[in-house]
Amino acid sequence: MYGTIFNLNVKVGYKEELIKYMKSNSDTPDGMVAWFLMSPDDLSKDLVGVAVFESKEHHIKNAQRPEQNKSFEKMMEFLESEPTWTDGEFLIGEVS
Repeated sequence: MYGTIFNLNVKVGYKEELIKYMKSNSDTPDGMVAWFLMSPDDLSKDLVGVAVFESKEHHIKNAQRPEQNKSFEKMMEFLESEPTWTDGEFLIGEVS
């Protein structure tokens, strides 16, 4: 599996709006296994996300989709700066 971990620096007062927008996005790209959004205990306004794909090819294909670009542009309305991304292969994972 392959994917990305991303950090979102949310504008003050926009955290709940961003979460609502992300929940409403029902588009599931081909090859997506799962995605998560976390509100870390130690960061009052920032969020951390994880997106998991079947393969690097599926991850790249998703990043190139016009729908993904449109979603990214909308998400940027809620952010102070562009997300930071850490892409890579997931070596160990378990779902119970």
